[in-house]
Amino acid sequence: MKINLHVVAATFSIFLSASFLASQEAHAPSSGLALTPPMGWNSWNKFACNVSEDLIKGTADAMVKSAMKDAGYEYIVIDDCWQVSRDANSNIVADPERFPHGMKAVGDYIHSVGLKFGIYSDAGSKTCQGRPGGLGHEYQDAIQYAAWGVDYLKYDWCNTTTQDAKASYANIRAALDASGRSIVLSICEWGTAKPWLWGKEVGGNLWRSTADISDKWEGSTKWPDGSCCSDGMLVNLDLQVGLASYAGPGHWNDPDMLEVGNGGMTDTEYRSHFSLWSILAAPLIAGNDLRNMRPEIQNILTNKEVIAVDQDSLGREGERVGKDGNLEVWAKQLKDGSRAVVLFNRGGTEEKITAAWDALGYPDHLAASVRDLWQHKDLGKFTGKFSSSVASHGVVMVSVKP
Repeated sequence: MKINLHVVAATFSIFLSASFLASQEAHAPSSGLALTPPMGWNSWNKFACNVSEDLIKGTADAMVKSAMKDAGYEYIVIDDCWQVSRDANSNIVADPERFPHGMKAVGDYIHSVGLKFGIYSDAGSKTCQGRPGGLGHEYQDAIQYAAWGVDYLKYDWCNTTTQDAKASYANIRAALDASGRSIVLSICEWGTAKPWLWGKEVGGNLWRSTADISDKWEGSTKWPDGSCCSDGMLVNLDLQVGLASYAGPGHWNDPDMLEVGNGGMTDTEYRSHFSLWSILAAPLIAGNDLRNMRPEIQNILTNKEVIAVDQDSLGREGERVGKDGNLEVWAKQLKDGSRAVVLFNRGGTEEKITAAWDALGYPDHLAASVRDLWQHKDLGKFTGKFSSSVASHGVVMVSVKP
């Protein structure tokens, strides 16, 4: 048999290249990040452009004192408007009036209380608020962020004109990895280019699957310039249907940040919002004023039994498994084989909702223990199904364990 040495050499070269790339990927700073959905706080939903060093430090302190840190929240993320220009060397410059000690000092303070530091930029020439964007400065900015101690980057999609989304986000991930620091990448592309199809491939740890959320139950609101919109909680929830298979450890669908505590919904609706985001394995990024939080809101945001559903290490996103008009059943498989279940009532009156075992992937004859995760109470053993009355716009959230 005659052996073609050129073919052998080429095949071996390809093998070595593939092995090298796999090795590089396995040892990239981004490997092993966000194995459960990120938890933290972001400034935008409550404060928009009104950010400052004092606000961020005060929020970090409040996250610790309010028991949110103990419940699993770890990132403090400064959204748009912290940056004002680029200097003579094109380095990004923080607002010297609002951040007089600079961003490294802010990051150092956040780290000093045991939390992680997040920041915001944009894949385009300018951010959504017209501040300097990252286009053409990806590697330079990544080095700067690493020097400041940044642990999380939210990367927006304004002013991008003809850019390709997948290539743009692959570029910023490569830049972050080249900086040598482990930095979570939050792709904020609003779902336009279906980032769930490619977000994992380019090294995104979470990707927005919706337009911006607004602090309302349903409907949409036009932005002041009339360009687009922000959507109520139900709009963003419905857009998650069919996306569950794309989420998993290290890469998550993101229906946008939490509005819990910002005043536009009732506490019942906020409890529903938090329960549904948790069963979706969505990132839990609070957006309220942690320094001035009612006990009822704190209790929602720090419910460890509900958070445990979101943070379950199996990394399975929950799905809607039953719908009858305004009455819905959502379920999520957990690592121990049990299910988390949300009975959800969109309607205007209290209604009875039933979760049948076969919809959860269990046989009808199975006996299972049911626990209410908001009342923190065992409800007993049930066979074949579980039913409960559910308040208007409310939820009953339970675990079902054979």
